[in-house]
Amino acid sequence: MNDKFYALSEEKQNAIINAGFKVFAGNSYKKSPVNEIALEAGISKSLLFFYFKNKKELYLFLLKKCEEVTKQMLLESGAYKGNDIFEIMYRGLLAKASMIKRYPDMGNFSIKAYYEKDPEVANDVRKIIAPYTNMETNKILPPMDSSQFKEGLDLNMMYRDMYLASEGYLWQMQQTGIIDVDRMVADYKKIIEFWKSIYLK
Repeated sequence: MNDKFYALSEEKQNAIINAGFKVFAGNSYKKSPVNEIALEAGISKSLLFFYFKNKKELYLFLLKKCEEVTKQMLLESGAYKGNDIFEIMYRGLLAKASMIKRYPDMGNFSIKAYYEKDPEVANDVRKIIAPYTNMETNKILPPMDSSQFKEGLDLNMMYRDMYLASEGYLWQMQQTGIIDVDRMVADYKKIIEFWKSIYLK
């Protein structure tokens, strides 16, 4: 990738990144026109190719950007700290809300990329996502004080159920096209309070 891309202002970088996310999220890799990405970003096609040598390089850059942004936002949110499972999940949701505000189409792009079969990029996509598809992170119960929960409760099952419900809610919101982040956070607060009412003593 041309280092001149990083010489751009953050605003211009994000315009290109968001344009790529939007166009690739709405189409297969093959049917995503570079012209449309450039138009969405407010630049010419030739200038886009000045920053990225071809469509494949831009696509894989965007996929790695998803990884970079997700790691950064989750670490900054403190989602991995403490032993209050409800607070951990809430902080994780706030991190995802921040990502959506900054990169509205990133989630849909990453889902689309996960299932991409085009031979031009499929092997590279598999290499990038392999460490995450093999991870057990979302299946392992975070540290928590079991004495706070109702007796006989299967905490692993509870955590897995909460995680899947959270991901399902985010997916449902993304399908609406325009995500109301403030509403999403407010809804999630209510969901957490419901979980507390049924799981805690």
